[in-house]
Amino acid sequence: MSEEYNKFEKARIVGARALQIAMGAPLLIKRPVKEYNPINIAFLEFKKKVLPITIRKE
Repeated sequence: MSEEYNKFEKARIVGARALQIAMGAPLLIKRPVKEYNPINIAFLEFKKKVLPITIRKE
């Protein structure tokens, strides 16, 4: 089942993951060279579909 997220869901997922990264959570991908911004790292994780965060739509 392919997950299609709207822009609000994407923002919520990336924001939640960026907060986790900023608080010291381990990265789920290899950190890109010279990349320290938690938001950018979270977005890269989102694009590679390695985040264990899902949205439940009812």
